[in-house]
Amino acid sequence: MLSRLDHARLLRYAGLFTWAVMVLPLWLISGPVDDGDPSKVGAGWHAWVAWAVFGFSFAWLSRTLDARRVSLLDYVLLALMIGSAVALSYYSNSGLGVLLLMVAACVLPWLLPLPLSIAALLVSVLVVVPVYMRALEFSLVEAVMQSLLYAGFTCFVFATGYVARQQVLARDEQRRLNAELRATRALLAESVRVNERTRISRELHDLLGHHLTALSLNLEVANHLVSGQAQEHVTQAHTLAKLLLSDVREAVSRLRDDDAIDMRATLLPLADNVPGLRIDMDMPLAFLLDDPERAHVLLRCTQEIITNAVRHAEASLLRLRYRLDGDAVLLEARDDGRGADGATAGNGLLGMRERLAAHGGALQVETSPGNGFTVRLRLPVEGGAVVHGPEPAPAASPSPQSSPAPAGMSRNHPLEVP
Repeated sequence: MLSRLDHARLLRYAGLFTWAVMVLPLWLISGPVDDGDPSKVGAGWHAWVAWAVFGFSFAWLSRTLDARRVSLLDYVLLALMIGSAVALSYYSNSGLGVLLLMVAACVLPWLLPLPLSIAALLVSVLVVVPVYMRALEFSLVEAVMQSLLYAGFTCFVFATGYVARQQVLARDEQRRLNAELRATRALLAESVRVNERTRISRELHDLLGHHLTALSLNLEVANHLVSGQAQEHVTQAHTLAKLLLSDVREAVSRLRDDDAIDMRATLLPLADNVPGLRIDMDMPLAFLLDDPERAHVLLRCTQEIITNAVRHAEASLLRLRYRLDGDAVLLEARDDGRGADGATAGNGLLGMRERLAAHGGALQVETSPGNGFTVRLRLPVEGGAVVHGPEPAPAASPSPQSSPAPAGMSRNHPLEVP
């Protein structure tokens, strides 16, 4: 069962368990303290409220630590969680709030940058110094030493949360790289398939097609040189040779018509299991490119857009729209990230511009604070490089009863002869 829990869930359940078992000591110190000093009281309803507020805040903040962006509400709840832990110590005149601060320390690395989380950790530990001085009648030096002792345990919990956060980031990066690897492998497989079909079509055209043409010509000559029953056999052989030549032409035509890279099979793996990001891809049902180099450019640009949405935009949804516009492929990418005042051209955007410029393409980036990023790119393709719409059904080969096609002609494409 524990093997199914990731780092974030283990920290969440451990923190909630620690918070829950604190009910017993908090209940034991509730009510007046019977030591002859009526000014000293135990934990009252204020302490119970602080305990409940901490539990709610921690449960909310730790529900999906590794799968969402940090919002303004999360920052408010984080401050409320730390404040309620400190308030518990003040209202209960005990160190129970420091134990809750240890629980809070495990989520700080997930919600704040490292310098800010360390600063929040130190401040939260030091503000309970007056509790030791008032409730336990420590001197200032003793209270500080006590706080530093608890700070050691708190730092240990903080380091545990930080290591868990780094492990999750490493796992997410590995998942993203695996998705890119699968997409690259799909593109490589498509390229190998296209190259093999091209090689086979050339072999059929150059060898079998030419030999069959020569055989048909020789049989036609023989048909004029013989007579009687032999002429009937020669005529039948001539007809079969022309039918076979027609079938070879059709096979070559079908191979060349299907000589394109399936971009759906190449791009769709990129949308699988991207951590913290839902990708909505919309593309034509038949999205084929004849040029492997342009297919590679489109793949790399899509990978870079997804990477930027995860690392920089802090988006939870990315919409990718692929369109075919005459002799060009258009891609529009929109995310729901935080946006920015302007698009800073880093290595990723510069690499995309260079790849597109090498093929006459262009890139446009639009952004504003709170409206995410919009990336539009145009990739020109050479004439006939884009194939769209349903693929045509292959034509049936003629039967021996049908009239054969004339030698040197094809129903799809002419087959050159020497």
